[in-house]
Amino acid sequence: MRLLTACLLGFIGSAAMAEMPAPVTDADFMPLDPAQVRLGQMLFYDPILSGNRNISCATCHHPKFATADGVALSLGEGGIGLGPERRASADNTPEQRIPRNAPALFNLGAREFTVMFHDGRIEVDPSKPGGLRTPLGAEMTEGFANLLSAQTMFPVLSADEMAGHYSENDVSQAVRQGRITGPGGAWDVLSRRVAETPGYAPLIAAAFPKSEALTFTDISDAIAAFVAFEWRSDTSLFDAHLRGEAALPAKAQLGKQLFYGTAGCSECHAGVFQTDHRFHAMGAPQFGPGKAARFESHVRDVGRMRVTGRDADAYAFRTPSLRNVAHTGPYGHTGSHAELAAFIADHVDPMAGLDRFTPAQVALPALPGADDWRHVQDPVEQAALRAAITGKPRPLEPADIAALVAFLGTLSDPVALEGRLGVPASVPSGLPVDR
Repeated sequence: MRLLTACLLGFIGSAAMAEMPAPVTDADFMPLDPAQVRLGQMLFYDPILSGNRNISCATCHHPKFATADGVALSLGEGGIGLGPERRASADNTPEQRIPRNAPALFNLGAREFTVMFHDGRIEVDPSKPGGLRTPLGAEMTEGFANLLSAQTMFPVLSADEMAGHYSENDVSQAVRQGRITGPGGAWDVLSRRVAETPGYAPLIAAAFPKSEALTFTDISDAIAAFVAFEWRSDTSLFDAHLRGEAALPAKAQLGKQLFYGTAGCSECHAGVFQTDHRFHAMGAPQFGPGKAARFESHVRDVGRMRVTGRDADAYAFRTPSLRNVAHTGPYGHTGSHAELAAFIADHVDPMAGLDRFTPAQVALPALPGADDWRHVQDPVEQAALRAAITGKPRPLEPADIAALVAFLGTLSDPVALEGRLGVPASVPSGLPVDR
């Protein structure tokens, strides 16, 4: 019997539903220093942290696009503009697209977020130096206040994201030479840039009064504090519903029954932030440059397997939180789907979804010379992607999908989507602010 019909007939009642999560409380989040939050706001929007001083954190994580950038795969270094209007510079064309979709930033200050990035390549591990496991050297994990702070080390060191290529600037030169920490390393260069910018002096003094000199970990801690403050999301209709303060509309209530019941969404999208923080191979379409070392020629992205080396983790990616998901498209780790309903339909029946996939549905900024569809057109690669899919298909009727979309809409939080401090009119460096 169709899921929707079953719901209407009462066969999916509260007894068939997974246990609802407890409401969010302040105890679920890390404490924050307001002075660090204010400094972090400036640093988040300031291009000073990119090698060529032309890209900020906000370029790919902007509140205008629900803390992402509204495209499937971003253009980092060599791109001009913001969001779907971003394009390749004729004078400095990007070498490739960013291989994965820019994730949203909501609730990353919550204590339960102990693993980050689509492949989980950085996570809390008390047994490791600095309390973190990362593919980078152990000495690079020390001094960060938390995992959210530590994750900022990756974009500023990436040639395609923020550092720039080879000998374009002092940061990219240091990265190319393997000089990250220590005097003259990439982090030192960035820290001195900020410290030597007069407008930052009072903000730094307030945020880190005991520091003799600004360090990169100070910069990261401040950005983390801002992200945690600005995009904490726990004032949605769903949150009010969990607190017993509001009822869901009938269609959203039906979607909730499906989500926590027969549709099985909550098996992976568990807990109050709708994620189990684990990794699953769901057959999302693969395209773009993939994740390969510079000496490799393939375009595949095997996800978690790149971290663990285990064949069982091939094509598995981290379960994303669904907070504000109605606004965070395109969806999937490659941004393969512009519409939420279409993504749900393909997500619950991945084989059929891959059969339906067409490049025409993907929102990609133009990049001259990009060979985006090699993986899609390679039967061997496609077979490997399909073979990795875990779980049984659970096809849904259009009415069921519409109900799920209605429920997911109740996870939208106007306060978090707007942001608490907002986009600053200017930053201390005087560089342009993405608006």
